[in-house]
This record gives sequence, C-alpha cells and structure tokens, in this order.
Amino acid sequence: MSAIRFSPLACVVMLCASASVFAAEPVKLQMYYPIAVGGKVSHTVEALVADFEKQHPEISIQPVYTGDYATTVTKALTAFRGGNAPQLAVMGDIEAWSLMDAGAIVAASDLAPGEEGKQWIDSFYPAFLRRIEGKVWGVPFQRSTVVMYWNKQAFEKAGLDPNTPPATWQQVVAFSKKLTLKQASGVSQWGIEIPSTPNGYWNFQGLAATNGGRLDNGKGNAVYFNTPGNVETLQWLTDLGQKEEVSPKGAIAWGTTPQDFISGKTAMMVTTTGNLTNVHDNATFPFGVAMLPEKTQRGSPTGGGNLYVFKSASPAQQQAAMRFIRWVTAPEQAARWSIATGYVATSPAAWDTAAMKAYVQQVPQALVAREQLKYAQPELSTYNSVQIQDALNHAIEAAVTQSKTPAQALADAQKQADRLLKNYQ
Repeated sequence: MSAIRFSPLACVVMLCASASVFAAEPVKLQMYYPIAVGGKVSHTVEALVADFEKQHPEISIQPVYTGDYATTVTKALTAFRGGNAPQLAVMGDIEAWSLMDAGAIVAASDLAPGEEGKQWIDSFYPAFLRRIEGKVWGVPFQRSTVVMYWNKQAFEKAGLDPNTPPATWQQVVAFSKKLTLKQASGVSQWGIEIPSTPNGYWNFQGLAATNGGRLDNGKGNAVYFNTPGNVETLQWLTDLGQKEEVSPKGAIAWGTTPQDFISGKTAMMVTTTGNLTNVHDNATFPFGVAMLPEKTQRGSPTGGGNLYVFKSASPAQQQAAMRFIRWVTAPEQAARWSIATGYVATSPAAWDTAAMKAYVQQVPQALVAREQLKYAQPELSTYNSVQIQDALNHAIEAAVTQSKTPAQALADAQKQADRLLKNYQ
C-alpha cells in the first residue's frame, strides 16, 4: 500500500486548523460556592458568571454549590488533598490560616503583582483585607457585618418610637419586654432573636465586641474565649431567653430567624447584612437596620467570604481565575451583587456607582453596614479554624440550653482550642 503524501502547503494548513481548534477551547474553571443565606443567591451567581463568559468566551466557569462556609472549606481541602481541587472558591475570610497551612491557595497579591496590582488590592475597604505574612490571600467578595433589624410597626404598637432602635444592652431588654406578646396559648411575638446555632460564634463575637472583647490574637495561634468580659456577654445572651423571657429559650436557629422576623414572630433580630435583600423583598411592614447595641462601645466582626485561587490550578487557570475575580469585584459588579443580596459593597468606588447611589436612596438601611466598618474587627480566624469554631459554637449552645454555665462552657472551649493550637505557638 502506498504511503499517503501531503504537500508542505497542506501540512501548514492542517497545523493552522488544529491550532485554531486548540485556541477556541476555553480555559475551564470550577468554582466552589457556599449557599448560606436567604434569598435567590444562586441565580445572581449564575447571571454574573454568564455575563462574564459572554465578555470572555475564552474562559468557562462552572459554579458548584457546596453548602455553608464550614462545609465548603472542608470539601475544598478534601478535594485538594485528593488531587481534584476546584480552581477557585468563595470561602470564609476566616479560613485563610487553614488554607495557607494546607498549602492549598496562592496569595491574591502574588497574582496581582507590581504597583498596579497593589493599587487594585488597596482599593477595597481596609476592614475587609486580611494580611498574613505581608500578603493578601483572598479577595473580598460577599462580605458582611452583624447588624440589628427592627420591625417599626411592632415598635409603634408597643408604644415605642418606631424610628429609634435600642442603642444599649439595657435598652434591648427594656424594649424587648414591651415587644414580647404573651397569650394563654403561648408567645405570639418575641422581643428579639439572636441566632445561636449552628454558627453562633459570629453573632457572639458581635456582642463580645460591643463589650470590649476580642476572640483571637490576630496571629492565628491563640484565642481568648473565657475572659471575664466574654463570660459576661454569654451570660447576657443566655439571660435573654432564660431570665428575661424576651427571646425563645434554648438554641435559636440561624436559618429560621429571618423568616421569624419577616412573619412577625420576633420584633427584632440580630443577623448578617446579607439578609437585607431577603427582608426588604418579603417583609410586609416598615423595618429599620441599626448598628449593634453597645455595652461599652460600638463593635462588630466583619464576616462573609473571599475569592481564593488554588495552588493546584495550572498557570493558565490561575490567570483566568484572576481575570474573573477582578471583573466580579469591579465597582459595577460589586454594586450589582450588593443590591441583589444585601452584602456590603466591598470598595468605596462601588458605592460611587450610579446604581448604588440610586439603591441607597430607596434602601437607606444598606448604609448601616458600611458605616459600621469603622468599628469592625476581623472575624475569629485561626489555624484549625473549623474545629476552633465548633468548640465555641458548642460552648454557646451549651450555655443557652443551660447544660453548662457560660463560665464553664467557655472554659471548656478555651481548653479545647489551646490543645488544637498548641503546635502553632
């Protein structure tokens, strides 16, 4: 059988054609995303991804919804250790120490080098930037603070000024007593709900911050759970239900609290700014949003998730991931995301967009979280973050259900955390 011969020109044409086919193949990225708050967040994520892909046909992104923050980081690290990690993920800001320790991520500041990259990173609010070893590892995306929501209609019915929320812990109790409606069949409206499970540590940190407290040393290797001030804070939280009877007894669920507020089962609630759009779209009454009431000072932890790039991604995938990150956190998209979800727009430039200016005219409650940033402290973050959070979550639940005193619960959590962090000290 005779050999098939190609002319040099034919070979050039075939090589060009195959190169063209290769060039047309988009860089594929998988993005883990935590669905952890109310509202149709996934629809907004998918709309943003679709718009990005239209503008960047050379990049294809597949969102994978992975549960809450703790579940997402566990799944991501398991996938990384198994050689099957996503290329990027939205994970809690607090996970930076654990992700670094595992060697799983590349610092965002390393992928945005030079003066231009530095200016881009510095364009975000400083309160949202966690610098470790001189580097920024995650890019602020869906960020939040803890705030108080109040039902103005319920205030008016209780003889309270509907435009004046409680400013202190003492006022929280006094207002809540007027707002709690008890019948023979039970309580039809609670004064306040502050979620204590499954991730009670974040709201607890908010309350602790207003009592002058901090939960960690900022270096990832030590916590301060059982200080006198933090014990006092947990006692106050427990007393709202057990002693003052202005809040449901026992543990209050994070996921159901917004619905309790929307349906009128509670007149006030403490939760994330990320629930603002959910409440705004579904509440049938006028409501307000306020900074957390203080014991000794203003305070709140920052919260929410950053965008991280995985070390196991190829250089082309890392660059594609950064292209998406820079696009989705640009002022126009950051404003769009904030309006759709209630999360805090992460840069001053986002608040200067026409869309955001129009939004805050209609929803002035959105400004509260931004103004609270000046009083904010970084969210509890350590090595072994999931286990440390669990220790504190269990302590809070033990206290509010009265299976342990607040002092004993926090002492036990402190011992467990000290053991988990010993090797990092």
